[in-house]
Amino acid sequence: MSETVLVIPSRYASTRLPGKPLRLIAGKPMIQHVYERAQAAAQELGHKAIIVATDDERIQQVCEGFGAEVCMTSPDHETGSDRLAEVVEIKQWSDDTIVVNLQGDEPLTPIESLKQVAENLENNPEATMSTLSTTIQTQAEYNDPNVVKVVTDKQGLAMYFSRAPIPFHRDSLEENAISVSHYAQRHIGIYAYRAAYLKSFAKMDACQIEQLEKLEQLRAMWFGARIHVAVAEQVPGHGVDTEEDLIAVEKIISRRN
Repeated sequence: MSETVLVIPSRYASTRLPGKPLRLIAGKPMIQHVYERAQAAAQELGHKAIIVATDDERIQQVCEGFGAEVCMTSPDHETGSDRLAEVVEIKQWSDDTIVVNLQGDEPLTPIESLKQVAENLENNPEATMSTLSTTIQTQAEYNDPNVVKVVTDKQGLAMYFSRAPIPFHRDSLEENAISVSHYAQRHIGIYAYRAAYLKSFAKMDACQIEQLEKLEQLRAMWFGARIHVAVAEQVPGHGVDTEEDLIAVEKIISRRN
């Protein structure tokens, strides 16, 4: 079985919630809650390493203060995958290492999801990446450009990701009726990668379709990568992008505590 590592990309800059990795939730900085989720997953998966990848010394100091290993990366990365690729190069991980990406603003990510993407990539050698999805519940969600949709083939490999409602039901009486949305799933932005692929991704130029949709996984598909998509065994909780999200997540974590 391949070795598994977990990397938490974390940026201080955020247009909607500046400094959000260090914002307190139930008395702890958000990045610490995320790191503790990673630690819990590591006990089940036997991760070789858990690393916070950042370009900000404030995040570095806080993370090292609660015992996390930090890898300082370039401030010029355009995507999270580029930042992960730099960590792979710095750490000199072997090509078959599985790198799980846990975003630094996802303190409610289920342990099951981290385990699932790693195991799915291990079990699907034709894929270079794995990710998760969940059911689309409403017509509004189906039409929402902030909800990324994914359609897969019969093997669970992604055919396309889009902010548009896909697939389009040409003969439906209702435009893009929710009755056909079981062909589409809502994409959940958690990934596992093979280290060899991350090294090659960093050398790929952005493609037009990626820039149009603002979805970096389309760059991977443009260059021929196969992405395995499985239905999440447990749907992830709230991510944190706004002040309202922060308040909602704090309520959930406080109830758990």
